[in-house]
Amino acid sequence: MKYRKLHSWNVTTGEARAIQERLRPRLKPAWDGRPVRTVAGADVGFPDRGTVLAAIVVVTYPDLEVVETQVVGRRCAFPYVPGLLAFREAPALLRALAKLHRVPDLIVCDAQGYAHPRKMGLASHVGILLDRPVIGCAKSLLCGVADLVGKRRGSCSPILDDAGETIGAAVRTRDGVRPVYVSVGNRIDLRTAIDFVLGMGRGYRIPEPLRLAHRLSVGGAVPVETHSRRRSRL
Repeated sequence: MKYRKLHSWNVTTGEARAIQERLRPRLKPAWDGRPVRTVAGADVGFPDRGTVLAAIVVVTYPDLEVVETQVVGRRCAFPYVPGLLAFREAPALLRALAKLHRVPDLIVCDAQGYAHPRKMGLASHVGILLDRPVIGCAKSLLCGVADLVGKRRGSCSPILDDAGETIGAAVRTRDGVRPVYVSVGNRIDLRTAIDFVLGMGRGYRIPEPLRLAHRLSVGGAVPVETHSRRRSRL
């Protein structure tokens, strides 16, 4: 999977914010109705302070059977700054995605997309560089407010920013568990993103591709190099 090199990753925090502002007009919050037969879950772990471990798990959709995994480890130089996680995590994620043998129809990231102070979270950043459909599905809220969500699976509440714009949705993926926070990454609309997140459930709070990618990203000591498996038994 190829991605566009629209900027350098070796930047200051001020330059990183300026890049986000420059990229935002490229975001396309619309779904083209393409058939989705495979979905990639993308997550990262940090086995030590200086290393980021990016894990990708591709599953069939809607059966959610694993067809490929990729793990890439690399040194991480950018500091932890809320709102700038793309500059810390995206280089490894993009490298792992580039090594996939099978290009997924849709990607879901454990990250924010449009629900971000500059409307340019990691999911949107990656989606723009790939020019492909990406969903942000985070476990916590970065910005904005959402009303209480109904306790039944499928209940949703919009996430509103200070101006009252809907920037995402709190979504209950399982009865009685905490919601996840869904937002547009790129080339998808919010309602379609919510429907896909709910369609990726297997009885857990986290969508299955993300749950498997998370397991892979924290699966123990992994050297800083590419590791690939086909037909994983995760």
